[in-house]
Amino acid sequence: MKKNKSAILLVALSMVAALLGGCSGNGTSSETGTAVGSKASKNQTVEPLGQTFFIFDTVVNVKIYDNRATSKNFEELDALMQEIDGRISRTAEGSEIYQVNANSGVAPVKVSEETYDLVSTALDYAKRTDGRFDPAIGNLVTLWNIGHEGAHVPAVEDIAIAQALCDYTKIDMNADKHEIFLQEKGMAIDLGSIGKGYAADRIYDYLAEQGFNSAIIDLGGNVYAMGKKPNGNLWTIGIQDPDQERGNPIGNIKVEDKTVVTSGIYERFFIEDGKLYQHIINPKTGYPVDNGISSVTIVTNRSTDADALSTTLFVLGIEEGLAFIENTPDTEALFISKDKKLYATSGFKELLTKTNDDYVFAN
Repeated sequence: MKKNKSAILLVALSMVAALLGGCSGNGTSSETGTAVGSKASKNQTVEPLGQTFFIFDTVVNVKIYDNRATSKNFEELDALMQEIDGRISRTAEGSEIYQVNANSGVAPVKVSEETYDLVSTALDYAKRTDGRFDPAIGNLVTLWNIGHEGAHVPAVEDIAIAQALCDYTKIDMNADKHEIFLQEKGMAIDLGSIGKGYAADRIYDYLAEQGFNSAIIDLGGNVYAMGKKPNGNLWTIGIQDPDQERGNPIGNIKVEDKTVVTSGIYERFFIEDGKLYQHIINPKTGYPVDNGISSVTIVTNRSTDADALSTTLFVLGIEEGLAFIENTPDTEALFISKDKKLYATSGFKELLTKTNDDYVFAN
């Protein structure tokens, strides 16, 4: 059994259907409210204008709650996402990251300021975690190929070779020239643990520049709740039950202008010889993380950080992860273990309205 691209699409489309139906899954519990915008009547009901895209190897759903929104906005969002994917994709020939990887051990590659800054952010997390979060993990990601057809447990010697090339300290950054150089031939950067969050932030910024202040941005579970609902209420975001299909929460939180990002073993995985191998790989071992955690949810202000943090905490584990997050300002976290225990920061405990009694707090 495995989850491939088609399966991801079907699951994500089910989640989108739940959102459109007003259910409390990884999305909002209400889709209507009073209109926003200077030309709208305060008593006028707003129906969200939304569109679904498939990009970044996931389903992206954007809904704008503003009567001024038009199809042109979604055309521009599509172009924006295509531009991002065309810069940071590891596999798209011609992308900036593809070129950096292709020139590993050969020559530095000049990239855009945006790509340079994103790699710099990833390296900051690598330094803070002593390499447990490592953007130089590309070879291991390619080797395991989790979430795609043919995923299987690689040979031990192949894992060792790929892991030896996973070393963020061998990524040279030239800030003056915006150049990136991978010191060792065959090294590869992969931004999959931070890219969707970065894209969510760029979408948010675009919407803000257009004067919109109420929207839901959902990139396959990376949710950015922009502003408040049009009626002034907070957004209700469901926290997914890791043991159930999408749309079955263990509870929900109410947020305003926050991003909520979850990394879970249910997202992409395969099963071989009765063992589940999920997609988050520990660069220190070369193997998918298997530490009793089912999911990690982050609530913070920017989705780039939330995306990186959800992966970071998954690798760090519960005890070290909670200690790490307590030193991260304006950020809350929730761990769900395989034995249905909840471990959370004090702020997340206050946010969470639990609806499933099978899950209990253990800290």
